[in-house]
Amino acid sequence: MTYVSFKADRAHDFTAIGRLCIDLNANEINRPMEQTMTFTKYVGGSPANIAIGMARLGRHTAFIGKIANDQMGRFILDYLQRTGIETENVVTDRSGAVTGLAFTEIKSPSDCSILMYRDNVADLLLEAGEVSEDLIAQSKLLLISGTALAQSPSREAVFQALQYAKKHGTVIAFDLDYRPYTWTSKQETAVYYNLAAEYCDIILGTREEFDMMEVFEQNPEHSDSVTASKWFDYNAKIVIIKHGKEGSIAYTADNKSHRAKSFPAKVIKTFGAGDSYAAGFLHGIMQGWTLEQCMEFGSAAACIVISSHSCSDAMPTESQVLRYIEDCNNGKITAS
Repeated sequence: MTYVSFKADRAHDFTAIGRLCIDLNANEINRPMEQTMTFTKYVGGSPANIAIGMARLGRHTAFIGKIANDQMGRFILDYLQRTGIETENVVTDRSGAVTGLAFTEIKSPSDCSILMYRDNVADLLLEAGEVSEDLIAQSKLLLISGTALAQSPSREAVFQALQYAKKHGTVIAFDLDYRPYTWTSKQETAVYYNLAAEYCDIILGTREEFDMMEVFEQNPEHSDSVTASKWFDYNAKIVIIKHGKEGSIAYTADNKSHRAKSFPAKVIKTFGAGDSYAAGFLHGIMQGWTLEQCMEFGSAAACIVISSHSCSDAMPTESQVLRYIEDCNNGKITAS
């Protein structure tokens, strides 16, 4: 069954709006950050990773965002362009803002953390007037993510993008991407997340992220079906609730839930899993696959990324994901 329909006559398959930053991943794994001396630089930010993932999967991809007028900003722009992502609506800040940095700590495959530097960052200075209506009108799918809602003027830019998408019939996906350090309170977060989610056709998040959105609501059992059913009263067609190692559940507006098997992985670190899952899942939806196929593809893509040192550099191609699934089914890959 097809739950989401895309406009066929669009120049771009996928456009993302939001955070562009730098990931500095620890080279000395199985150590605390206090003892880590060297890091490797990658492009980062959840919407950036998802866009890179979609481009690697063969999707004609564009990005809406703002970068700093510094060496890191130029590194990001060059990387996106080399990946084949349209950057006409990636704006350069001229106010002296900086590029956000994320230092990652890999104590063990299950004990990873991120130290963020997010003061006066360029990506949160994107203005509503800098969002291209034509780009969104020429996109089949627009992705927003939660971090871009955390401050003005980026917050207003996202809502302007949502207005353009609704005006032109562009499908909207919302990757919740909750980062508490960018918000002043859970109440503030819940208000803006809920307002944005009302526009969206596809919503993806962890159980904990949906709990954060429900601070004003009654769901004491943290019921996935209760959480999902609310959004079908608005525009949602698919709600994905992720439960880590226990897998994900997709809820649809016809009151059905969908599960799919997950795959083993030789885990190096945990971050990047959600971004690669989102890219894989959305790619499958655009291919017209069943929800179960989309979820399995997303799960396999996530396994590839968490088995790698990087996030953005490790985003796989479609053939790599299909080969991974085949190898898992044939017993060639087992969990670490």
